[in-house]
Amino acid sequence: MRNIRRTAALLMSLALLCSLCLTAFAAVEDTGFADVDAGSWYAEAVAYVRDNGLMGGTSETSFTPDGTMTRAMLAAVLYRASGSPAVSGSDDFTDTAEDAWYTGAVLWASQQGYVSGYGSGLFGTNDPVSREQIATLLWRYAGSPDAGETEAFADQTEISSYAEEAVAWARASGIISGREGNRFDPQTSATRAEAAAILYNYLTMDSTDTPDGEGSRVLVAYFSATGNTEAAAGYIAEATGGDLFEIIPAEPYTSDDLNWNDPDSRVVYEYENPDTRDVALSADTPENWADYDMVFIGYPIWWGIAAWPVSSFVEANDFTGKTVIPFCTSSSSGLGESGNLLAEAAGSGTWLEGQRFRSGVSQTDVQAWISSLSI
Repeated sequence: MRNIRRTAALLMSLALLCSLCLTAFAAVEDTGFADVDAGSWYAEAVAYVRDNGLMGGTSETSFTPDGTMTRAMLAAVLYRASGSPAVSGSDDFTDTAEDAWYTGAVLWASQQGYVSGYGSGLFGTNDPVSREQIATLLWRYAGSPDAGETEAFADQTEISSYAEEAVAWARASGIISGREGNRFDPQTSATRAEAAAILYNYLTMDSTDTPDGEGSRVLVAYFSATGNTEAAAGYIAEATGGDLFEIIPAEPYTSDDLNWNDPDSRVVYEYENPDTRDVALSADTPENWADYDMVFIGYPIWWGIAAWPVSSFVEANDFTGKTVIPFCTSSSSGLGESGNLLAEAAGSGTWLEGQRFRSGVSQTDVQAWISSLSI
């Protein structure tokens, strides 16, 4: 599934014609920038990336739509779209600076395998990003999906070999189409307006609108002790068209096991003895796991962290290429560091900021949250 992105998230199919004769997006009243007319073909896209904190202006009043989109800028946009997850370490590039506005984004993008350098230790921080590079980065961010059969561009031989599948996918998905004469112009630098439009098109695609026979690309995996998380998971699945997968311990918890007030109960013993929290599951991996692009993971909060059966599920699976969104239910505790701890345990995937629901969560609350994700 596609990101947020799939991420997460979900997206509505709109075709983008990246040329000066593109069909206009829906009209907006005010773009917020003096150099972006509300009637321009890219106005809605600019308003979208501005309102969602993905791209800012080059000044308080200017967007500079015809300006160059750089490789660092593109990495930063996707990093923000993924919730600006915490990163650690340093990159191996010789032309990136420490503590620059793009440092965390470039490190994240390279660690996730979404973007690489030119060789010889160069990232090309301020280099213009080409149309085929944008297609490739988004394709990798989406989990490198199969493009299927697509029509070749007139300048197909000019597309770099590494980008061929990505360009085909971008065209088939309606993210980027050809220019006049059925040309893709793969090496042409993208303007900031074109980049905003491509990103808008990608991030507003309908992730549940999959080809016939492919089924849902959204999975809602959950462990529920008392039924509250199960209810929230069901509402999320209904809102996203996702499939449900219940995380079930091989030795299920009984009501006596969950008696927090009994010092001899199973859950208290496991809390006091962390080495016993490696809970075996009746099934570790859902069927067709590789086909899911976005995974919601739900759990109750136990002593400030995710209920440990969920850790067993996370550690058993590879989340590479998937967007992951945690959610929890609790009568009093917040999400806390539970999502970050699960992300660390997974060691892969793009993890977004999660959501805490109260016990007895309503379907309205869940639907409002899903809508706020713009997925």
